[in-house]
Amino acid sequence: MRRVGLALFLAVACVFPAVSADLSQPLYYQEPTGKPLWSATPRKDAQGHDWTAVYQDGAETHTPPPSDRGKPIYYRNPMGLPDTSPVPKKDSMGMDYTPVYAGDVAGPVGSVTISPERVQMLGVRTDVAEMRTITRAVRAVGTVAVDERRIAVVAPRFEGWIEKLLVSASGDPVRVGQPLFEFYSPDLALAEQDYLLARQVSGSLSQGALSRLVNLNVPVEEIARLRQTGRASRTASVVSPMNGVVMEKAAVQGMRFASGDTLYRIADLSSVWILADVFEQDLALVHADQDAAVAITAYPDTAFRGKVTFVYPTVNPTTRTVKVRVEVANTDMLLKPDMYATVTISAAVAAAPVLAVPESAVLDTGKAQVVLVERTAGHFEPHAVTVGRRSDGFAEIRGGIESGDRVVVGANFLIDAESNLRAALQSFAPPFPASGAKQ
Repeated sequence: MRRVGLALFLAVACVFPAVSADLSQPLYYQEPTGKPLWSATPRKDAQGHDWTAVYQDGAETHTPPPSDRGKPIYYRNPMGLPDTSPVPKKDSMGMDYTPVYAGDVAGPVGSVTISPERVQMLGVRTDVAEMRTITRAVRAVGTVAVDERRIAVVAPRFEGWIEKLLVSASGDPVRVGQPLFEFYSPDLALAEQDYLLARQVSGSLSQGALSRLVNLNVPVEEIARLRQTGRASRTASVVSPMNGVVMEKAAVQGMRFASGDTLYRIADLSSVWILADVFEQDLALVHADQDAAVAITAYPDTAFRGKVTFVYPTVNPTTRTVKVRVEVANTDMLLKPDMYATVTISAAVAAAPVLAVPESAVLDTGKAQVVLVERTAGHFEPHAVTVGRRSDGFAEIRGGIESGDRVVVGANFLIDAESNLRAALQSFAPPFPASGAKQ
């Protein structure tokens, strides 16, 4: 069947005497790997290789190179292997060796010129070297803590007995001015009687008695009632000094309390602290006013945002970490004290923008670090660079290239392999005898 197809194709080609008479024109084109596929016009296969031209005399060759490039100086392996030839030849797969012209090796040692078709086939990608602010994520673990500035205790300045408990459980929310318990205090009852008597005697005495009530931290509402009614009350109430949640409660109905005893501990949890342990080596990147992202295991789908407000001045000698305080709003009351948290702080590696390229652009040869710079379309030059800090997928470049240079970030190792081969060939004398010399 293959022979029939080829015979039909040749029969059609022979109908045109002008074509068959011109021996310089291909008779037809065949698939380069030898498959039974033919074409009357030039084509390329899926890998971008030219189909083989077949002439009237049966000779086969690929389309000749453009005459304006001159004569090839040598031929190299089409698969990029370190094998060259002074004359045209084919590899083990029947593919023609690629001609290399004088213009291909011009320029700095190791420079490479690649056709647009091969650039596309290799998947070459480039990016621009430019000034960037390089950041690095500093991660630390920590716990939720109560904001120490939002804590209040209820500790009466007189002794007495609790007669009625109005807020009776830890965890109960309270409002500022809300009564917590009713009490009886002989000292307070006596101070109120003294105030009422002093009002009847003279204004100066009443002012002194009033100051005593204020110093005993009698609620403003109780003093206003005393002035209005002119009668001392047997019992009075202690109220909450702030909005918050009862964290601790020592008050029990009927108990006797002494002056200064802490009966309630109240905390405002609308804003909390995250106390994170930052490792010593990351400490130079962390400072106040940095934004921080907080992740809580209990709420994997909820993102919390905070701000670094303080870096503690001491180091834990066991873990070699430093406490860092992050303030987070807790309007929904989702964050509970002692919850575990993971803190991520976006820290700038340098104080000012630096010249940087994507990390994939840097090739480490073991002795030097190199980037490939695209000078013109398809023309690449290797440049040794001095690499600084790396972070956030970018590498700082301290020397070797300039801002605005376009560097290769994809398939650069393939170009580098060819660049090394080209540099090796250029480092020797002419690799082949002069034209006409015997091999």
